[in-house]
Amino acid sequence: MSKFKNISPDQFDFSPFRLIGKEWMLITAESQGKVNSMTASWGGLGVMWGKNVAYVVIRKSRFTKELVDAAEGFSLTFFDHQKYQKMLGYMGSVSGRDEDKVETSGLTVEHQNGVPYFAEAKTVLLCKKLCRQYISPESFIDDSIDGQWYGDSDYHDLYIVEVEEILQA
Repeated sequence: MSKFKNISPDQFDFSPFRLIGKEWMLITAESQGKVNSMTASWGGLGVMWGKNVAYVVIRKSRFTKELVDAAEGFSLTFFDHQKYQKMLGYMGSVSGRDEDKVETSGLTVEHQNGVPYFAEAKTVLLCKKLCRQYISPESFIDDSIDGQWYGDSDYHDLYIVEVEEILQA
């Protein structure tokens, strides 16, 4: 039996600036039985097209992007940052192409409606992809962003996803 309970979006009362930008999240997807995650500290939450949405960005070089692109949906998981900071750092610095990061991390994979997430999380957003948009050099209105963040030309794809369920421990 899962420790999580579904909560409504109105009950999800957290600062996205703290939750995403300071405490970080794991973006987790599965394709052909392979689960992989990456740590992310860029993204947001809001309303778009009449839906509760999250948005995340994933660089084309990331292995997780291949799984996200192949899957219908993915999860965003949030942890007790103090307790899991080392794991979050590891998940953001090692490629899933090189090793099974999930196994090495010691995290426990669970699924809801076919979407993988981690039992150790404190909050889980189960998401369905709505839109993917490539961020190109021509996208920037503020030209300093390109030079500051994309010196290696490893641009992100922006994903806008519907938050279908929110699970709270």
